[in-house]
Amino acid sequence: MSKYLNLLGLAFRAKKVSLGEENIIQDIRSKQATLVLIASDASENTKKKLTDKCQSYEVPYRVVGTRDEISHALGKHDRVAAAIKDEGFTKKFLQLIND
Repeated sequence: MSKYLNLLGLAFRAKKVSLGEENIIQDIRSKQATLVLIASDASENTKKKLTDKCQSYEVPYRVVGTRDEISHALGKHDRVAAAIKDEGFTKKFLQLIND
């Protein structure tokens, strides 16, 4: 399992992650989201909605892994996106994803 997926689980347990398209969009709008992770196999519609919102609010995003990998890391079913709500976690995620 990739290191960023372990970190995602950790961030989720630390309550620094929001899930669900509406919650994520709300967090982007309110500037609470510091990074949005989107599954590579999310629907085109979902990807477009989230990436457009991230771009207009200048929130970084990354397309990573699959819905199965993200769901497994969170211990939830069928998750295609997650918003990270913590600067420290975001720095570490970007470091791990870009390596």
